[in-house]
Amino acid sequence: MAKLYFYYASMNAGKSTVLLQTDFNYRERGMATMLYTAGIHDRSGYGIIDSRIGIKASANTFDAGSDLRAEVEARRLSGPLHCVLVDEAQFLSREQVLQLASVCDELDVPVLAYGLRTDFQGNLFEGSATLLALADKVVELKAICECGRKATMNLRVDGEGRAVRAGAQTEIGGNDRYIALCRRHFMERLKEAELRQLRLELADAIAVKR
Repeated sequence: MAKLYFYYASMNAGKSTVLLQTDFNYRERGMATMLYTAGIHDRSGYGIIDSRIGIKASANTFDAGSDLRAEVEARRLSGPLHCVLVDEAQFLSREQVLQLASVCDELDVPVLAYGLRTDFQGNLFEGSATLLALADKVVELKAICECGRKATMNLRVDGEGRAVRAGAQTEIGGNDRYIALCRRHFMERLKEAELRQLRLELADAIAVKR
């Protein structure tokens, strides 16, 4: 029976590179694949899966209204399909993860999903949480913190490289907006941001009193 895989990591761990290499391996053996990426993720162009080492590929896109099960079924009408690969899987909804699980269970097509586990505040994305719960196999891809330890967290930074503690969960960006850190240094940078905010609030209060 086909399986649902979830490959997760922090930023800059090479998730898209691994996906594209896997896609190449299938196609090199004459097998058909179907690639997906989030429509919101358009840093390198709409419907493009790109990697930090420069390789890229065109892909189908999904958004909140996409029925992935129906789209995979429609694709199979044109010929055999051997694998579905999904980039930016953290942006999937719970319902879409269930659709992908049914692709494995009922259509017997394996699905390999790649994405972040947590956001810049350390909270699980909906898609990632559901994949962690339902995937047949969960694999962590390793990224490296600036200290040399394994990076597991994603820190959002501003234009001056300072930690950002608040904001929308989804904000597309690369190395200019996110840094992969170990938990220790992630927490330290968030505390620094909190202290910086407290100092600003104190300065504002003093200014008002004057």
